Amino acid sequence: MFIVAHRNFFIGLSVFFTALALAAISIWGLRFGIDFTGGSLLEVEYAGETRLGINEVKEALASAGEFGADAIVQPTGEMGYIIRTGTLSSEDHEKILSALSGEGKRNITEKRFDSVGPVIGDELRRKAWVAIAAVIIAIVLFIAFAFRKVSDPVPSWQYGVITLAALLHDVIIPTGAAAFLGNYYGFQADVLFVTALLTILGFSVHDTIVVFDRVRENLKLKLYGTFAETVGKSLEQTFMRSVNTSLTVVLVLAALLILGPASVFMFSLVLLIGIIAGTYSSIFLATPLLLVAEKLKRK
Repeated sequence: MFIVAHRNFFIGLSVFFTALALAAISIWGLRFGIDFTGGSLLEVEYAGETRLGINEVKEALASAGEFGADAIVQPTGEMGYIIRTGTLSSEDHEKILSALSGEGKRNITEKRFDSVGPVIGDELRRKAWVAIAAVIIAIVLFIAFAFRKVSDPVPSWQYGVITLAALLHDVIIPTGAAAFLGNYYGFQADVLFVTALLTILGFSVHDTIVVFDRVRENLKLKLYGTFAETVGKSLEQTFMRSVNTSLTVVLVLAALLILGPASVFMFSLVLLIGIIAGTYSSIFLATPLLLVAEKLKRK
């Protein structure tokens, strides 16, 4: 009942962080990776000697030509680097490898080299946003249908609208974090980022449906006098389940952040932020919004 009694504070907190995320997106925007913009990705590993420092790698790339001057360098493992550049020709590719090896003086192994054309990149970006929008619409329609027999005191379609608000909250906040990370730490939104957003959507709606379903069951049983009491008791009955489920995922993601390879660090961080935001919205945003909807209906 504490959440129900202080619902304005919790809803306001969600609005505040959503506004911050929207501000970050509008100011910095997303920094798209080569999956969406086209370009080349090169992963190399030094062998038999200490890895060059990141500044030394950047200097070597700059000496290779203009295509290397704007490259993004990310350490991976103990001896490797992931390097992202514009689209490289075969000749430019060889120049970069030569510069990184000090004209053959250092032993390096090329572990991966991928190139994506800008046409494919544009198509991937368009399909990614379509996929996210389609998932959100499908979820909203499903919830509106599933709750069609629960129309008092809140119409069934409003369960879907409230779920939509919670899902937008859960997508906007990690996207804002990605914009911040892209501006200050070089994070690039790629296919893994879209995967993270879709995972967040699925996880969040799962938690929201659990709480809403308990509200539906308690409304049918008519165990409590008022709608506010029904919502409060439903939250109380599902609170620890939602928190414990999210905590297990958070622990896994924390382990990935600490022990995982550098190539998935940003992906794990964005996913962690989204899971926390999704858990919050299911408990502190979506269900309290039912009371707001019920209050507006009475007016």
